[in-house]
Amino acid sequence: MKIVMVLYPGGEAADTPELLGCAENALGIRDFVEDAGHELVSITDRDGDELRGHLEDAEVLITTPFWPVYVDGGMLDGAPNLKLILTAGVGSDYVDLGEAAERNITVAEQTDSNTVCVAEHAVMQILVLVRNYIPAYNDVINGGWSIGEIAARSHDLEHKTVGIYGAGRIGQLISLRLKPFDVTTLYYKRTRLDTTEEDTLGFRYARLEKMLDECDVIVVASPLTPETRGLFARGNISKMKRGAHLVNIARGAIADREAVVEALESGQLAGYAGDVWDEQPAPEDHPWRTMPRHAMTPHISGTTLEGQKRYAEDTRLSLEAYFNDEPLERDHIIVSDGEIQSGSYRALYG
Repeated sequence: MKIVMVLYPGGEAADTPELLGCAENALGIRDFVEDAGHELVSITDRDGDELRGHLEDAEVLITTPFWPVYVDGGMLDGAPNLKLILTAGVGSDYVDLGEAAERNITVAEQTDSNTVCVAEHAVMQILVLVRNYIPAYNDVINGGWSIGEIAARSHDLEHKTVGIYGAGRIGQLISLRLKPFDVTTLYYKRTRLDTTEEDTLGFRYARLEKMLDECDVIVVASPLTPETRGLFARGNISKMKRGAHLVNIARGAIADREAVVEALESGQLAGYAGDVWDEQPAPEDHPWRTMPRHAMTPHISGTTLEGQKRYAEDTRLSLEAYFNDEPLERDHIIVSDGEIQSGSYRALYG
């Protein structure tokens, strides 16, 4: 059996053995795969001739949300033996799930492997925006001491209202992490939590309209679906409190590219942060790289060294089940038996 793994290049950092998520270190499972009598190919090519050549006779494809392979029908046409697509991490929206179901290809991901690291990253980005940290850091780097200019946009987080749009496991953990800051936390989830859960998490249920009207910070933690694609475009951004902050830790395409830039330039948004882009890897000329008052990162929130250990181990367990013709863990499955399942992504991102 041939297994093709497409991971980000580690470069010099690949010498760090804990950096499991890079192509050079191949999730730390090369010996496991080869000892089981299978071939493992680990590459960084996401859509070129090298990948397509290997997919011609591959049975398993492993990819990550951080260095995604966009698996569409055309790519699947060139992979006639493909039976399993594994996401080393969480989020399989880079795969055409309908095409996978039509071809009876199983799609699975590593549920809950990124919950802690993404939630922590979100809280960090909230603080970075609210405290105006990036301009302060750049001021020091550039030899400045511009206290007045920086302080004019710096706030306490305490007593602010934070909305979490998509209160799955990650959104709920964000709320718990925010509790010590004494904020008011609103949430939206397709299925409302019960009263005990709301009290424990410090949540108050609110629909998007109320969040737009009241929140000083909105955190987007919902899955990318036809309903959420472009949800934060000009219309909804214009309804937010002027000077509010928007943090998107779900998928870049939930926010409209140009609308975000315009809102930052006009002051409608005081800041935008995110770890996800509407195109990944983002091109060098992507406007989110240079727009004012942003705190963007290159989709690294879910791949801390601890996160890598979790998704690498879960990938190994998924392969072990597949090798032994055993069922994969149910909450990892996105597509199976020709049908799209509810999957783990909604559970994580509400």
